[in-house]
Amino acid sequence: MTPASGTAAAPATRLRINPFYVVGLAALVALPFILDAIYPVSSRYYLHLAVQILFWAFIYTGWSLMGRFGLVSLGHGAFTGIGAYVTVLLWNDAGLTPLIGIPVAVAAAVLVSQIVGYPSFRQRIRGHYFALLTLALTEFVRLAIVGLRDVTGGSLGTQPDRAGDGISLVAVQFEPDRVLAYFVALATWIVGLYVWHRVDRSMDRYALEAANVDEDAAASVGIDVTREKLKVTAISAGMCAFGGAMFGQYQMYIGPDTIAGLAISLNIVFACIVGGVGVMLGPTLGALLTQMLAETLRVGIASSETLRSALGSSALALDTAIYGLLLIVFIIYMPKGILGTVQDRFGRGRRR
Repeated sequence: MTPASGTAAAPATRLRINPFYVVGLAALVALPFILDAIYPVSSRYYLHLAVQILFWAFIYTGWSLMGRFGLVSLGHGAFTGIGAYVTVLLWNDAGLTPLIGIPVAVAAAVLVSQIVGYPSFRQRIRGHYFALLTLALTEFVRLAIVGLRDVTGGSLGTQPDRAGDGISLVAVQFEPDRVLAYFVALATWIVGLYVWHRVDRSMDRYALEAANVDEDAAASVGIDVTREKLKVTAISAGMCAFGGAMFGQYQMYIGPDTIAGLAISLNIVFACIVGGVGVMLGPTLGALLTQMLAETLRVGIASSETLRSALGSSALALDTAIYGLLLIVFIIYMPKGILGTVQDRFGRGRRR
């Protein structure tokens, strides 16, 4: 059929979908059933690892929203802790369902991020000064958790009150069903990638990149640098708080060393740098590597009497020592991370 005289045919618009993403998503959806078929006895253990990787990948993706624009924060352990503790305490002490408690926790983390971020960005605190400021925030939150032991359980941590032996939607407790927990974690991770993609395709990205290079030049062309930084900080803190709350509900235990504090912040930074802070799937690769490394060391040390006797209590910090060594190597030889380096080399090859 030809268009009518004097009119032009409208160009056909087609949604372009990367087949790699489609195949990858299909594989992830089928993963629980594949594991159950191949490892019927230990499939629950492997699903547990997958759930942990996906939740931490979501948290790491949230941090990368700031890190990729030069806002290197060591305070995101505070936001994961706020998300987890506010949710659990509202449920245990006030009987408020996590369906309401999680949004309240996210709002609290965002508020804290704005209270700290506004004066910092207005005074143009950046670089290592900003990192030290956020480090102080993390330590403050950790010490508050430990100091308020009558409420938070202190250094021993606390547990959400169980609503029953099975799954509870009201209490957001789904750990007994590992398959359901996996799909909840998978959906959370996909939402995190979608947020990263939207920020990457927005005008805010270009504004933040310009501010990262030269704030004065960015402001001279009409960019509100403070507002842009506060916006991405709010999104980043909210994602980390949500991820911390969901991880706590899955683990059914939260403690200052497992969901809050400087160690968590450093793990976040390390994973993002290793995977590639400027690539959408970089934090996910970092989560995969760090979680597998920690689990491999834990199982290896637990099963080896020689290692336990040789390392003693220092075996508990072996993964942190390895993280530090690898971080030095990656910063020197691969500053863009694994996926960032691969992407650069592949792009140069295509241009040639």
